Amino acid sequence: MDQISSDKKEGYSTESKPHAVCIPYPSQSHIKAMLKFAKLLHNKGFYITFVNTEFNHNRLIKNSSTISSSPSFQFETIPDGLPPSDQGQDSTQDIPSLSDSTRKNFLGPFLELLNKLAYQTKSNSSKDGVPPRVSCIISDGVMTFAIKAAQQLRLPVVQFFTVAACAVMGMANYRPLLEKGIVPLKDENELNDFLDTSMEWIPGMKGLRFRDLPTFCRITDSNDIMFNWVKEAIEMASEASAVVIQTFEALEPHVLDVLSSTTSLPKIYPIGPLQPLLDHYPQHSLHTVTYSLWKEETECIKWLSTQKPNSVIYVNFGSITVLSEQQVIEIGWGLANSNVPFLWVIRPDLIIGEGRLPSEFLDQTKDRSLIISWAPQEDVLNHPSIGGFLTHCGWNSILESLTSGVPMICYPYFADQQTNCWFAFNEWGVAVEIESDVKRDQVTNLVKQLFDGEKGKKMKTKAMEFKKLVHEATAPSGSSSTNLDDLINEVLLHQTD
Repeated sequence: MDQISSDKKEGYSTESKPHAVCIPYPSQSHIKAMLKFAKLLHNKGFYITFVNTEFNHNRLIKNSSTISSSPSFQFETIPDGLPPSDQGQDSTQDIPSLSDSTRKNFLGPFLELLNKLAYQTKSNSSKDGVPPRVSCIISDGVMTFAIKAAQQLRLPVVQFFTVAACAVMGMANYRPLLEKGIVPLKDENELNDFLDTSMEWIPGMKGLRFRDLPTFCRITDSNDIMFNWVKEAIEMASEASAVVIQTFEALEPHVLDVLSSTTSLPKIYPIGPLQPLLDHYPQHSLHTVTYSLWKEETECIKWLSTQKPNSVIYVNFGSITVLSEQQVIEIGWGLANSNVPFLWVIRPDLIIGEGRLPSEFLDQTKDRSLIISWAPQEDVLNHPSIGGFLTHCGWNSILESLTSGVPMICYPYFADQQTNCWFAFNEWGVAVEIESDVKRDQVTNLVKQLFDGEKGKKMKTKAMEFKKLVHEATAPSGSSSTNLDDLINEVLLHQTD
């Protein structure tokens, strides 16, 4: 379908298209989720301006075969405010520095960009190919400067949280943690003693411990950058026009109800998972636009096709996790001793320092393993040979695993991953957890349990039940599809000036 006929189908002429400016937090998982959300809006007839940092956009150009294939979907960039010396060629930037910079340095360049778009519209309004007037802003939930920009320009602004509702609930209680005197803790020793303390006073989190909250609350200094960055993001979100959470109603019904009834957030629209929603537009012009800041090694799909159904465990710790050499060795030998074939993503910057896997491990497993630097994860998880996923519990990974009906072994690293892990294990019954002090015997036992044990069979059954619920939620009349349409009609097409 060409773009003109698509525009007519959605009820907008080229001149009257709504124009959404989308800006993600500048890291892999957030960019991926925001790009998918932007594609959904584009499929609904929106003109899209997608804003990356200069650093990340250069990486996308380097590692992606297609950046844009539509005249109504454009990319723009702003500087990230970090010195070039802090930016490795192909690695994730320092998260505290980057997060602090979004608070201090992004508002000015973002306003300049919005003013540039407004000038283009006014000065070239009669010319073909000119963007329509900006009508709304879609901002990552942790990018508070976008709310300030929207207020100055009198535009609707939606804060899009790319994490789970349970993670948003955990972050919403950072201020109560401070007010109750629970944090800051005195020192690391007190932190270790406090990790198993119950947090059942938090609504919707029955059975949760302090260790299961998003980890940026583990502070010994009330001025901690990440703690205050998260706290500010949740509090500022109350000034947004709406909040979108990348989840679906059947997955987190109780937490969503509690968030709506006990916090100051505006109306919450659960819209997810995003890929099944996009799958309703298979022939759209943006189908080939990819999301990855790393070069994907697609030949792994051919290797998976040589394996038996439900026989391979996929191992990927995401884009930010870093592990010690000893942790990687323990995980590696745990996989080797399970005798289960594995596909393992090891980023160039995954192992701290100059660490590497021992040659004897590589020799022993070479006939039943494949190690690559980055994978087309959704294609991998949907492959029939995949029987399990050893994951860091990033929210994109959790949703992609549920969408594919794949049970998980969890090894969370930081941020919301501990909360995701707790819910995947305790609430949804689709996962087991590796202890933080990882040992090879435990990894071996969990892998064997997942593939051959009764608990593994139950986890697979639960995962397949959630796969069905995903497709019900993302069907044309499902809750996520309906919530997307409601968001557009109630918020994004509403003009405030």
